[in-house]
Amino acid sequence: MNGSYGTILQPLVTEKSAILREKNGAYCFKVHRKANKIEIARAIEAVFAKDKVKVAHVRTCRVRGKVKRLGRSIGRRPDWKKAWVRLAEGSGEIQFFEST
Repeated sequence: MNGSYGTILQPLVTEKSAILREKNGAYCFKVHRKANKIEIARAIEAVFAKDKVKVAHVRTCRVRGKVKRLGRSIGRRPDWKKAWVRLAEGSGEIQFFEST
């Protein structure tokens, strides 16, 4: 985890995350597996500082990698961590998720 950009790996843009963003104002990210909630909140505020974003709440969950087969060989996808970030009232919005 090298700084803020090492903590936040990528945004998750799915139907479920779009519904949560519209309903609860929660944004979903794929984060480093060893990152804790405090590090995630600081990284979000640092990366989106130009939007004046303040984090109100962070929820995390570990996602286990699926077992996949290719012919006779069996492999496994890596484990990863998901974070739902809810912004404070009156805070800016993350423009990455907004449609243009």
